[in-house]
Amino acid sequence: MKNNILIVHGGGPTAVLNSSLYGVIKEAQNNICIDKIYGAIGGSEAILKENFLDLGTTKDADLDLLLQTPGTAIGSSRFPLKQEHYEKMPDIFKKHDIKYVLFNGGNGTMEACGRVHEVCKNEEIYVIGIPKTIDNDIAIIDHAPGYGSAAKFLAHTTAEIGADVKSLPIHVTIIEAMGRNAGWITAASALARKRKEDAPHLIYLPERPFVEEEFMEDVKELYDRLGGVVVVVSEGLKNAEQEPIVPPIFQRGRSVYYGDVSEYLANLVIKRLGIKARGEKPGLAGRTSIALQSKIDQEEAVLVGRTAVQAAVSGRTGVMVGIRRLPEEKYSIETFLVPIQEVMLHEKKLPDHFINERGNNVTEKFIQWCKPLIGEELPEFLSFKDKEIRK
Repeated sequence: MKNNILIVHGGGPTAVLNSSLYGVIKEAQNNICIDKIYGAIGGSEAILKENFLDLGTTKDADLDLLLQTPGTAIGSSRFPLKQEHYEKMPDIFKKHDIKYVLFNGGNGTMEACGRVHEVCKNEEIYVIGIPKTIDNDIAIIDHAPGYGSAAKFLAHTTAEIGADVKSLPIHVTIIEAMGRNAGWITAASALARKRKEDAPHLIYLPERPFVEEEFMEDVKELYDRLGGVVVVVSEGLKNAEQEPIVPPIFQRGRSVYYGDVSEYLANLVIKRLGIKARGEKPGLAGRTSIALQSKIDQEEAVLVGRTAVQAAVSGRTGVMVGIRRLPEEKYSIETFLVPIQEVMLHEKKLPDHFINERGNNVTEKFIQWCKPLIGEELPEFLSFKDKEIRK
């Protein structure tokens, strides 16, 4: 049996998902134990269709493009794998002489990785997980590749919208961030602040129940004082009963679709407070922006891809590559291997010490934790309105 390797992407892409793919290919090309480097073209469903492409013969100049390519160059999916699908995979892998299988994705993909490991563990097929998620909700590890770039995008966007609102302070702007159950991306908007009264003025996270009356009080007080207000909210805000604050608008089977939180709250501000308001939803732009890709995020994505190949070739299986932050004063990390069972569908949420007491902001501890991940300081803006007028 030849020692071929297969890389599979799962779930939503990030700005650095292709950087991990780059790391996998580069490391595999340099390893004499590996023959062909296959990509599953179209996610986990491509395994069942045996839709594999040999990536190992790609020219270096083309591989370098992966570092600046958004989305995923080999495609992804949210195909609902069943046990019967998993049981077919060992024979498919053996048919194509695939000895090493790498799954690159978030919580759902790590569950698939664990299940594939179970059906392959007696077949001398080695299965490794590579973390990827903008939501930063994978358990055990400090953070996942993809998050730093999403954090940088939202911080930049919030700072720019804040400068606009300060210029014409007549309304409330509500920015909706991705992350339905975990508020890591939403919280990163706090990095936009350079001065005490800079945007974002309020931050609401799904880890705390959303209290409508407190929201109205906070917005009214800030509007009366500043004129223009910028609020950043998670798409997954829930009330005290843990129900989404936006009523459902459509249901198909067990899938329920809700309206935009930003538009809902903007309309609430208009109706309840009589203040002009608007919602902003960057949406997919927040996870796909190469222009605002974090260099640190890119480097770490390449590193976990390389580490996964090394782990597989050394005989490790049923593990995910993790990132651990080292205690040095200057930011640094190391990789380590986590048993896949410890991360399968275990969702990591923002801890209490990163959220302020009222639940409408983050703490300084979060800002210091998050700041290194965006890779650089945000640009300074000039506002003569911040300067005292002297005669």
